[in-house]
Amino acid sequence: MYRLGVDLGGTNIVAGLVDESMKIIDKVSCKTNLPRSAESIIEDIAMLCKKVVNQNHLEEAEVASVGVGVPGTANRKTGFVEYANNLGFDDVPFVKLLENQVSWPVYMDNDANAAAWGEYKAGGYKDDSFVMITLGTGIGGGVIIDGKLLRGVNYAGAELGHTTINFQGKPCNCGRVGCFEVYGSATALIEQTRYALEYEAAGENKKKKSLLWKLCGNNLNKVEAKNVFDAVAGGDYFAKKLLDDYTTYLAEGLANVINIFQPSVLCIGGGVSKAGDVLLNPVKEKTNRLIYSKNSAVNTNITIAKHDNDAGIIGAALLGLEGES
Repeated sequence: MYRLGVDLGGTNIVAGLVDESMKIIDKVSCKTNLPRSAESIIEDIAMLCKKVVNQNHLEEAEVASVGVGVPGTANRKTGFVEYANNLGFDDVPFVKLLENQVSWPVYMDNDANAAAWGEYKAGGYKDDSFVMITLGTGIGGGVIIDGKLLRGVNYAGAELGHTTINFQGKPCNCGRVGCFEVYGSATALIEQTRYALEYEAAGENKKKKSLLWKLCGNNLNKVEAKNVFDAVAGGDYFAKKLLDDYTTYLAEGLANVINIFQPSVLCIGGGVSKAGDVLLNPVKEKTNRLIYSKNSAVNTNITIAKHDNDAGIIGAALLGLEGES
């Protein structure tokens, strides 16, 4: 029996076909294309689910359920997405709308919860306490304690991206200022890069010296977070300074998370995590200097996710198993 897992992100929607061994057999995707209505987005989710089933020549009866990871407050009891600031959702009857479009039962959870659950289960972790931070359009958090997800009294638990690291800082679209998400997400790194390149181009000599210009095709609208890591690999001093600043912000947020939960493992996932050790090494060094428990004999193991962006798809697919138990 197969299950469908959907990772609904601010940039892309990805649907995966997952087998009983928690392996992704195939996946399809489309752009989220924000801003647009919840109904339109849900139509695309249904389309992707049907597409991946059809292209693998499966009958509908061979698929048990659909699970969706949503970036916001996903009330599993009511089926409503109560709030998703990056999508513009407010009290959307998400499960009902999707069940009207597909023939399978639908389950949902916060996307970072789904990613944490997928990484934890498919990654074979044995630790009782585990936190996953996802770095993408925003910053998501998933917390597992005693082998169970911490969802909060209102399913809004572990919104770690909306903890403040600079109370006089930049505004966040959640309504606060200085959120971790505004400084540590992939979106934040892109904005930091654009600003720095604009500053370089406006300097006295007006020369575009950084390798980053070449990597983005001299078009600031095409800057990607990956460009920074590629430029660092190419020895670009400008990119190294950007990465140093970015990992400093990340370390501040991660130190807060560790000080609160003191988990055995803190796992970094999402698109930015693909950078691997180029990201991980400075983040570990800086975070370990900041945590309250730095003198303890045992401390949190900070690591990169084993399943990268696939964790969210796997975890979403597993929501059906949890919902049926």
